[in-house]
Amino acid sequence: MSSARSILVTGGTGSFGKKCISTLLADPEVSRIVIYSRDELKQFEMSQTFTDPRLRFFIGDVRDRNRLCRAMEGIDTVIHAAALKQVPAAEYNPMEFIKTNVLGAENIIEACLDSDVRHVVALSTDKAAAPINLYGATKLCSDKLFIAANNVKGSRDIRFSVVRYGNVMGSRGSVIPFFLDRRKSGVLPITDPAMTRFNITLEEGVELVQYALDHALGGEIFVPKIPSYRITDVAEAIGPDCEKPIVGIRPGEKIHEEMVTATDALQTLATDKHYIIVPNRKRGLAETMKMFGDHHKGSPVAPDFAYNSGTNTEWMTVAEIRALIREHVDTTFDLV
Repeated sequence: MSSARSILVTGGTGSFGKKCISTLLADPEVSRIVIYSRDELKQFEMSQTFTDPRLRFFIGDVRDRNRLCRAMEGIDTVIHAAALKQVPAAEYNPMEFIKTNVLGAENIIEACLDSDVRHVVALSTDKAAAPINLYGATKLCSDKLFIAANNVKGSRDIRFSVVRYGNVMGSRGSVIPFFLDRRKSGVLPITDPAMTRFNITLEEGVELVQYALDHALGGEIFVPKIPSYRITDVAEAIGPDCEKPIVGIRPGEKIHEEMVTATDALQTLATDKHYIIVPNRKRGLAETMKMFGDHHKGSPVAPDFAYNSGTNTEWMTVAEIRALIREHVDTTFDLV
């Protein structure tokens, strides 16, 4: 990430943030990293783990634009990972999610435009593609705000882009840690036996952010080519002898997730490792697709293309899921 010198990470004490920080600290070109988040206890605990003098901690909320402006002094790169994420909580507390995920995104953008920030990457989710729940809808709004920010930057040397990916293996609140905890009870509840999800590791998520920072023209949504898993295979990998009752899907949940919809296909490029949804600018989609295609060395996808976890061509086996759990979630994991 040679272009990044002084970096602010919102939501930096979360699962992604910790992995991102450890990766950034390994880069001698990075001179300063600011963690911007609300929880002073998590910041204290993180400061005990990461003692590098380049690391700074800023207590603040993305709902507070003035605090964001203060935190961005001397910053040239922003990685926006802060969000409220739990689907059922969003259905019950919609305005709280709107305040953080939508209005907070706009605060980030305005603070970046009022500072010397040059590179901005916002983390999105597969739930933002054709959303059926409030959380996904707020992240779609956030994505739109960051993409549109490139239209109002004026003469500023700044680029806004988005990365969108699926379930992060081992992240807080995700199914694998939940099953690992529940297998002690001998019961692993299955929402729906047909359910599938995309899977990405924290390392791969950080690599995608780094790629976007280094290669974005501004306005792209970067989507990684990653495998899917079946929820039944995850249960089999973790607790083959457990009972697996069907409990039904939660409010706002999909059977399969999407990251590129059929509607997105008209403005989507494919490269070796990514799909890239490009902005539809005034100059015309054909010219925009050519410009971004030349830059990223990508080709347009088929007009009826869709990237769906249920129709994905790459699937994780039970053995592969177990191996990844040992590598990325719990090194002591064993079926015995």
